[in-house]
Amino acid sequence: MIVEQIWTGNAYRNFNYLIACPETGEALAIDPLDHQKCLSLARERGWRITQILNTHEHGDHTGGNRAMISATGAKLLAHHKARIAGVDRGLQAGQTLKVGHTVELEVLDTPGHTMSHVCLLSHTENPALFCGDTLFNAGAGNCHNGGHPDQLYSTFADQLAKLPDETQVYPGHDYLANNLAFTFDREPDNTAAATLARESQNQDPESALVTTLGLEKQINVFFRLQNPQVIARVRADFPELGEAPEPREIFLKLRELRNAW
Repeated sequence: MIVEQIWTGNAYRNFNYLIACPETGEALAIDPLDHQKCLSLARERGWRITQILNTHEHGDHTGGNRAMISATGAKLLAHHKARIAGVDRGLQAGQTLKVGHTVELEVLDTPGHTMSHVCLLSHTENPALFCGDTLFNAGAGNCHNGGHPDQLYSTFADQLAKLPDETQVYPGHDYLANNLAFTFDREPDNTAAATLARESQNQDPESALVTTLGLEKQINVFFRLQNPQVIARVRADFPELGEAPEPREIFLKLRELRNAW
């Protein structure tokens, strides 16, 4: 499996992706908002884009669909309940997408940012997670436009946290710096986050750091719901919480705090 992360350079800081089969040159485009960059790179690599996957229905992820389909004739895939025009195949949890002869990607149904969001997990020796706006580097998606934080918590706790630590994380946006700043605000003693902040301070998004779930569990406060410092600082902001709040309660309050960050 060949993965190309494409930095759009737009105001929303989107990443687009091409996933290609090295044997056949067939490729899947994920959320190809910048269709020109995606098409140009595919031509440069000699790939043929045969499928397009929208992780969810927001316009900064679907806005390139029409041009991509017009240029390639590719089939459009999305969550089976997503409100996206022209979907050829509606996806449900556990289904497998194939790209060429060598690439298999498992569909995960991951509600929260929206209620019809999918992530893709590669069936490779070193697994990769293409997670749209569900999981960001050091952060979690917001729930403002059709989502719900309760569902996002369940996605994190019941699905993402259980994936192998070596799973590489490919999010839909580059929000690393702001997310690390939020981690510091919630957990000032987090040395792993401090180290990553220094190392990525002048990061070029054209060649962005690719984290793993193991690293995310160290630097992403939305995975650190039982850390004593995180709990204490949340309780300081929300004194109505009991002395031993449940992880779900901490997650929801963190999401509420991040909304105003």
